[in-house]
Amino acid sequence: MTVNRIRVVVLGSPRSGKSAVVVRYLTKRYIGEYSSTGDFLYQHRVAFDGAVSEVEILDTSNCAIRGCLGDHVRWGDAFAVVYSVCERRSFLAAAELLSLLERTRLPGCAAITLLGNKRDLEHAREVHAEEGQELSLRFGCQFYEVSAAESCAGAALAFHALLREARSLALLLPAPRRKLAAYSVSKVIGTIFGKNSKSVRKKRPSLSI
Repeated sequence: MTVNRIRVVVLGSPRSGKSAVVVRYLTKRYIGEYSSTGDFLYQHRVAFDGAVSEVEILDTSNCAIRGCLGDHVRWGDAFAVVYSVCERRSFLAAAELLSLLERTRLPGCAAITLLGNKRDLEHAREVHAEEGQELSLRFGCQFYEVSAAESCAGAALAFHALLREARSLALLLPAPRRKLAAYSVSKVIGTIFGKNSKSVRKKRPSLSI
């Protein structure tokens, strides 16, 4: 059985190492340096739980600055929000992205994972694992800490869990509801990232996933 294509959007600050996480998952190779001048789309076929899925993974680059963030939010079925445990600024950026996704997607219509990268650099850690867990509970999403440099196992576990959730939603929700899941995206992005606006976050129940 082949489920319709799953579109995954990978979001995060340039120093989060998100591209390294994506490539580590797809190829099991680690490459430390990447150009951040544009988005890159990967196509991947994955089989687990007795089913095959066609997966597209969009590794984004500076999309808030380039003005394409709204298009990415509308395009995606699942979202991996990546930060570096060695950089608090990237963690705060991840919190803003989760707030954006909460306010632009209907509850329960998108799979979301918060992913802390560079866990091998314990000596340089600025964000504790408990902070990532607390943030994930606040927004009702999955949470993993991984090291793209150290192993491919963590990235594979995180992405497979995200894809499994996205595939379950695709089977459970009718297509019209999924299409309506991204609403007023441009307006909300303006509210969150506008120069004269402040973001207002609404808490929702934590989910155990």
